[in-house]
Amino acid sequence: MSAGLRSGQVAEAAGVNVQTLRYYERRGLLAEPERSNGGHRLYGEDAVTVLRVIKAAQRLGFTLEEVAELLEAGRHRHGRPVAGLQDRAAAKLAEVDARIADLTTIRTALAAALEAGCDDLTVCASSTCCPIPFTGLAEENRHVGPCC
Repeated sequence: MSAGLRSGQVAEAAGVNVQTLRYYERRGLLAEPERSNGGHRLYGEDAVTVLRVIKAAQRLGFTLEEVAELLEAGRHRHGRPVAGLQDRAAAKLAEVDARIADLTTIRTALAAALEAGCDDLTVCASSTCCPIPFTGLAEENRHVGPCC
């Protein structure tokens, strides 16, 4: 049996904890390692690379299920480019752009609420000058007066 890296060594090299390593193994993201005569898991150097790829893909917004699909496609590529990576990256970019737009809207409303001095959600909900979007929900309770 060839020498390999033990769980702790792989986890440390990839910047994850051992529980994460085992979880990825159970999910099939990481190949089941060989075992030493004493029963210890022995991973190849490629396990560190796979773990780094998984973590990088997660930081880019891919779910573990999406990462698993990308890894599986890569395992069957036989030297050819991975089919669908460009499409998946484009779709993920569109998701990120949509989230950024949503967060920008939320940020604008919160900044306006701070600037307007909003201090009480109940009062703000019934005020015509409150910038928080829920003001349209309280039409029958609107009053005119100082903002929040």
